Amino acid sequence: MLTKNLIKLFKRDLTKLKEEIQLYNKESNLWITDKLISNSAGNLALHLVGNLNHFIGTALGNAGYVRQRDLEFSLKNISVEELIKQINDTIMVVENTLSSLTQSDLDKEYEKNPFKEKMTTEYFLLHLSMHLAYHLGQVNYHRRLLD
Repeated sequence: MLTKNLIKLFKRDLTKLKEEIQLYNKESNLWITDKLISNSAGNLALHLVGNLNHFIGTALGNAGYVRQRDLEFSLKNISVEELIKQINDTIMVVENTLSSLTQSDLDKEYEKNPFKEKMTTEYFLLHLSMHLAYHLGQVNYHRRLLD
């Protein structure tokens, strides 16, 4: 079933996000921006955690997470340990939520859709996986360019 594969992909990429964060030589470099790089790696990590907890954990799993999207991009100097904890918690939320979905759930229209066009839950979950991969690549480049 698709959910088993999505769980594997989300876990793989969130684990890689943790690895990228831990590879920084200086923790403070996680928060550096540049004239051409407006989002720090730390803020991208917070954004991914917020995004997945909101669109998967709360929208599909009623986890009760309250997203504060502005803080995902404005908070600074969160410790590596705290970022790792938040990513680990997100892995659990994603796994628990997706493992409870049925094919019927995947075929339904995704109700918390932030876009104009209608889409199924399955389609939106694929979008979220690609969104994670996109920002993970940005974190990798951020580390190699600015650390």
